[in-house]
Amino acid sequence: MKKILIVDDEPNIVMSLEYLFKKEGFQVFIARDGEEALATIAQNIPDIVLLDVMMPKVDGYQVIKHLKETEKLKGIKVIFLSAKSKVTDIEKGLGLGADKYIAKPFSTKKLVKEVKELVNRN
Repeated sequence: MKKILIVDDEPNIVMSLEYLFKKEGFQVFIARDGEEALATIAQNIPDIVLLDVMMPKVDGYQVIKHLKETEKLKGIKVIFLSAKSKVTDIEKGLGLGADKYIAKPFSTKKLVKEVKELVNRN
């Protein structure tokens, strides 16, 4: 079973994505900020992380930097989900190693498709 970590400080997004991905057969982990995300990843390495950029404590950019700098974590696929949708934001996210950058609001159907494509690429 593929593991997905949803990292977002917006409860409605977390709840709807958790439901959606459980229905799609994923084992779902939740984190409400970057600090919680890093603690969760240390215990359960996910196949893919859906990562918000703007969060309290530790932001999405710091989380992806940690993943890409840590040997055993750098293979984790990352999709940024963010309201920050300027070209510079997208370039920064992709430049840090994200596999995809999807602007909010997003289509859940498109997101599921993107996630499945990424996790099945291996």
